[in-house]
Amino acid sequence: GNSVSRVGGSAQIKAMRQVAGTLRLDLAQFRELQAFAQFGSDLDKATRQQLDRGRRLVEVLKQPQYAPLAVERQVLIIFAGTRGFLDKVAESDVEAFEQELYRFMSTRHADTVARLAAEKAMSKELEAGIEAAVRQFSEQFAAARQGAAA
Repeated sequence: GNSVSRVGGSAQIKAMRQVAGTLRLDLAQFRELQAFAQFGSDLDKATRQQLDRGRRLVEVLKQPQYAPLAVERQVLIIFAGTRGFLDKVAESDVEAFEQELYRFMSTRHADTVARLAAEKAMSKELEAGIEAAVRQFSEQFAAARQGAAA
């Protein structure tokens, strides 16, 4: 039927549920770790990585309220965050990564974005396409940042 599950007042598409499932888990673990990390300074590598990822995911979720993102864009950036593509991006660069990712996707992979918008779900094939595109973009982004820093 046409019943729509509403989350935070906005209609939720299946693709969002698919990528946000791991996001909820990631953020729950992040909050736990954050509380724990206040007491221990000698955190192991895996814990530090989880904290780093958590901080970037929180950064991604701080959307300006007056400029709500198209849902397929939300899916793209949450996908990038939960799949670890932001792990090596400096926290101060997360916003730039996000904006440039949307530009890259809409110019170089418009067909993929259109499919995501139309199908509203992640097939294995679409997911592979998005993953390849995001990987390509994040490599370019990292290279450009290194070039700028050199």
